[in-house]
Amino acid sequence: MANVVIVGTQWGDEGKGKIVDLLTRHADYIVRFQGGNNAGHTLVVDGKQYIFHLIPSGILYEDKLCFIGNGVVLDPGVLLDEMQELSDSGLPVTPKRLVISERAHLIMPYHNVLDAGSEAAKTKGSKIGTTGRGIGPCYGDKILRCGIKAGDLLDPDLFREKLEENVKNKNRIITGEFNGTPLKVDDIYSQFQKYAEKLAPFIDNVSVKLDQGRKAGKHILFEGAQGTQLDIDHGTYPFVTSSNVIAGNACTGSGFGPSHIDAVIGILKAYTTRVGEGPFPTELFDGTGDELQKKGGEFGATTGRKRRCGWLDAVVANEAVRLNGITGMAITKLDVLSGQKTLEIGTSYQAAGKTFTAMPGNIRTAQQLQPVYEKLEGWTEDISGMTSIDDLPRKAKDYVKRVEELTETPAMIISVGPGREQTILLKNPFEK
Repeated sequence: MANVVIVGTQWGDEGKGKIVDLLTRHADYIVRFQGGNNAGHTLVVDGKQYIFHLIPSGILYEDKLCFIGNGVVLDPGVLLDEMQELSDSGLPVTPKRLVISERAHLIMPYHNVLDAGSEAAKTKGSKIGTTGRGIGPCYGDKILRCGIKAGDLLDPDLFREKLEENVKNKNRIITGEFNGTPLKVDDIYSQFQKYAEKLAPFIDNVSVKLDQGRKAGKHILFEGAQGTQLDIDHGTYPFVTSSNVIAGNACTGSGFGPSHIDAVIGILKAYTTRVGEGPFPTELFDGTGDELQKKGGEFGATTGRKRRCGWLDAVVANEAVRLNGITGMAITKLDVLSGQKTLEIGTSYQAAGKTFTAMPGNIRTAQQLQPVYEKLEGWTEDISGMTSIDDLPRKAKDYVKRVEELTETPAMIISVGPGREQTILLKNPFEK
């Protein structure tokens, strides 16, 4: 038995979906523990692309059980659309394959309206770059203790009572601050009762089921969304997501005891990308950045937005190692660096005459950071078909080794392409 957490080490989009898919074959349970449909995991299996926003990536394996934990904020319409798309692809999602936590909070129509209105009202320099999917307002209601949970769908009277109070309060903001059209309780109630009919068989106590699985010797894989620098507490605030994305929340967001976690795998893209606004010290504004963007196919899986690209940032990587307790790295998209004559890795920052070896908490300072680079020789060989570390060109192996040295963390997986087969597995975290 082993319990493994997968986290992103940068600003998300590191290729977590593929690594989760790879490791799922060794797991019995796969758990999504935070975030919402503002995140997207892209998988390529037998040449076919799948993009998931809420359902754990492990759903492609018919003999696995997937869980959506209490730390997730759930848009029922989006979830049902994903389930339908999978069914249309010959992979029907049943309660024997997916369990939804009764404690997961629901994204309501007013959350989307408030999210869009709030972002639109901000001045240009203060915009966050939100996806507008209602994630932040939903988490806000959770903290304010007025949220509606998945389990409330099973109690129509309680659901209506909570809905009426929320719509009354939200309409004051929608009509007063945003000059919008008030929402109608009956319309929302009717729609969500339809959702309830379809989702009721899936809703259960995830914490209890995970503990039962642990005691039965099941291998459990915890799947995070976004990346460490988007963590609400430890990221480049306020240019972050609205949940804790680091490994500690795998336990909080699923109801699983922390003493039962055996390994934490950090997904590290061989270069760095970021979607939306916020600091990005190693960002490239030249032809190299454009080349990485095009060759890496760097577009957001959820929004389709073009990703900003830059060199690997070892400061950010080390932040992730420290904050998550990472025990091994999965280095992704190493193949995208092929053809670069010289590679650079940011090893520290300079700002206002000071040297920084950690991301500063002051956002203005973070926006002024200038990276200090270490240069390495690149390689020209196409590595996308290589299946062993020994096959890699010496300079590619040198790059991997330097990443291990800078992060003081071993590489366990190296991805050299988007397909399942384009992966070099150095060590399986489920094998102790």
